[in-house]
Amino acid sequence: MLRAPSAARFRKAWWATLAAALLTLTGAAGGVVGADQSGGSWQWPLPGHPAVVRHFDPPEQRWLPGHRGIDLAGHTYSPVLAVAVGTVTYSGSIAGVGIVSVTHPDGIRSTYQPVIDRSVSQGDRVRAGDQLGLLGIWGGHCALRACLHLGAVRGQTYLDPLLFLQPWELTLLPHGGWD
Repeated sequence: MLRAPSAARFRKAWWATLAAALLTLTGAAGGVVGADQSGGSWQWPLPGHPAVVRHFDPPEQRWLPGHRGIDLAGHTYSPVLAVAVGTVTYSGSIAGVGIVSVTHPDGIRSTYQPVIDRSVSQGDRVRAGDQLGLLGIWGGHCALRACLHLGAVRGQTYLDPLLFLQPWELTLLPHGGWD
């Protein structure tokens, strides 16, 4: 059963995602983004600009149910593409579902599922746009259509992949706001 996230849960997830993005922007988490750059440093993992079928909805506690990524509309056998440069840290199946994980230089790990006919192995270096495999079907996950589940995680913190896919600009206001 689908349920809408509570306002408190949404605020908590939003602030956690914003904090992770700020760590990345300031370089505190390993990567530095110049002041003239905006978010959206990843490319789409499917050809074109796929629609988001299901949004990020993290659980209140790590062990509770939730949606720890986004689902993107696709077509079966479409190429699944690396979102950014990195090293393949997993390429295999879990519970019969093909999964590929890529760890990026900033410490964020992107995950892709279901991926069939994987063309990468653990330890392979990939660039943005390199094919990881093909989009498979995973029994009813997106109902009657094929979709790619894309996740983003730093350590044990799940992040909203849209932070890295869609362009955005950070504006800091002076302490106390505009006067």
